[in-house]
Amino acid sequence: MSDQASRLRNLVEEQAEEDARAREIGELYFDVAEDTRVIAVTSGKGGVGKTCLAVNLAVALQLSGQRVMLIDADIGMANVNLLMGSVTNRSLIDLLNDEVELQDVVEDGVEGVKYISGVAAIEAALNLNRNEQRKLHKKLGRCSELANIIIIDTGAGLNRNVIEFILASEEVLLITTPEPTALADAYAVIKAYSTYTERRNIKLVVNRIHEEEECEDVAEKINQTTKKFLGLSVDCLGYIYEDKAVLDAVHRQEPFIIANEKSPASRCVTELAKSLLSGERMNSVSRGWRGFLDRLFGY
Repeated sequence: MSDQASRLRNLVEEQAEEDARAREIGELYFDVAEDTRVIAVTSGKGGVGKTCLAVNLAVALQLSGQRVMLIDADIGMANVNLLMGSVTNRSLIDLLNDEVELQDVVEDGVEGVKYISGVAAIEAALNLNRNEQRKLHKKLGRCSELANIIIIDTGAGLNRNVIEFILASEEVLLITTPEPTALADAYAVIKAYSTYTERRNIKLVVNRIHEEEECEDVAEKINQTTKKFLGLSVDCLGYIYEDKAVLDAVHRQEPFIIANEKSPASRCVTELAKSLLSGERMNSVSRGWRGFLDRLFGY
């Protein structure tokens, strides 16, 4: 009986700790001005193009006349600076140093996009404690003085920091590809998101498609599952075509929207940016002659 009572007490204590942690999740890391939009870009797994979307979307929004800041919050696997084609000496994690201020870590990126680099070191892939979070909260507060749109490139998956960043953001873009494993992981993110908040500000972006209908199929599959098991639907913001220009630009460490602005992927990101600003459905993007050849020869 004493063993059973002891296990029961442990279960109650563990549940209390979990409830307390759940209440903490979603607290804002930093104060922003009322007119500043905060958009988190996240994914259920790595390798689906999350950071590439965050970087190119930031550039597209900047080119449209917005003042954009990109924060690389993918602690441990950061590479925003690489896609910007630059090497940085400071990172987000340096703000935990009492002697480092915001201006010390903000870099000037492509087309005037401001960005704060993450740190690509496995020893930095840790869950920030509450004191560290409060320190970031205070120092990042001035970001809204520098931008009217702040894009957060979160880590992939479902660790605590990722969930906190997406719950704290006003808008969330969840990027996936049509592969079954990517869809399953995207659903896991939606499930975790819906567990901690009643907000419905998460939107889907489908990457590496060959036809527009493929995006619609992916969105329908995800929504069938979320409606059945979670009782909610997820809007689809749009899509990005499979495009060799993306890989070429990554190899050159340059945003593909700058390297080849007329490529299918670049035109998709431009339309995604327009959709975010207008609140309207993304306009269709034609793949032109390349699309004709792909359809003709069955690619």
